[in-house]
Amino acid sequence: MSTRALIFDPFAGISGDMTVAALLDLGLEEAWLRDFVAALELGDIEVRIERVSRRGISCPHVTFVAPPEQAHRHLRHLLEIVNGSPATERARAWACAAFERIAVAEAAVHGTTVERVHFHEVGALDSILDVLCAMAGFDALGFDTFYTRPVAVGSGWIEIEHGRYPVPAPATARILEGLPLTGFDLEGECTTPTGAAIVATLAEGRLPGPGLVAGRTGFGAGTRDPGDRPNCLRLIACAVATVEADTLILIQADVDDLAPEYVAPVLEALLTGGALDAVALPSAMKKGRPGLRIEALAHPGQLESVIEALFDHSPTIGVRHWPVSRPALARAEETIVWRGQTIRRKRVILPGGGTRTKPEYEDVIQAARALGLPAWRVRLALGEEDATN
Repeated sequence: MSTRALIFDPFAGISGDMTVAALLDLGLEEAWLRDFVAALELGDIEVRIERVSRRGISCPHVTFVAPPEQAHRHLRHLLEIVNGSPATERARAWACAAFERIAVAEAAVHGTTVERVHFHEVGALDSILDVLCAMAGFDALGFDTFYTRPVAVGSGWIEIEHGRYPVPAPATARILEGLPLTGFDLEGECTTPTGAAIVATLAEGRLPGPGLVAGRTGFGAGTRDPGDRPNCLRLIACAVATVEADTLILIQADVDDLAPEYVAPVLEALLTGGALDAVALPSAMKKGRPGLRIEALAHPGQLESVIEALFDHSPTIGVRHWPVSRPALARAEETIVWRGQTIRRKRVILPGGGTRTKPEYEDVIQAARALGLPAWRVRLALGEEDATN
């Protein structure tokens, strides 16, 4: 099984509108975005979506055009908008956490309380839409886990409501605490407070690691088009390989009066009776007699049929069984053609993110017979070919 994960790659920074645009490039439908904004009932808001080029990268650019307003909002006003939205509970929680993160940073910078923080740029409708639409978009695409690569912050100075400040702005720097940073040589403000709050809230500084399998990539354009970089945000959808544990039943019996040549039919009968696996192991029994321990692994629903097969096809007069946990790697079956022979093989995803394949034994034997080759050479050749793929 795998879960949906996403990697933020803010190599040129991150803002709210860049995030929404990258989600569109990742598969979020434009109609969904327009319908979501309309359902918020925040006024006559136009959603402008255009395809642009940022240093050769074609990607969407999103602008929310809201009517002029004089509203100056506090945190409670933003939370009321979020909690009154049609977003899911999870998306609302993400959006509220992002705005609260901004409020905490602003309060620390300006020496006031979270309740008294006066939102200026972040409190405007377009900024509110950036955060809320981004969080709802992540939820709509089904992402569960988030990671981030280093966040580019930029350099220089920026004019904001409180005056002229160095990049990154003081509140943005506070929001980014605990996240890896880069891009100190890039000109201008690369990461905005809303962008910083989105990536900090979702990724919390987690770096991509083993077990991630890359999927679709989406780019979202920023408004500026500087000459020193493609001004866009990259989002990388991933699957996270996980190991599931099944609850199975282990059935066991000891025998000391089964001739070795009749062991194979017993194991075959257990598999026919529904066992997932069956083995015979040498053991030393009471009075020092050599014997065999026969074990079978089965789903709970096959317990009775496997026990019946064990009684019918072996001389045992008693069995024991108990539940066991079996972690198993995610797997898939695929078919290849090798030297004209059809070979089925299983491919599994390892916890470290790599893969491993194994050809089906019967297909290896059949191919060996058809080609007049030793079976072990066929198996070796298939292994070498897989290593080069």
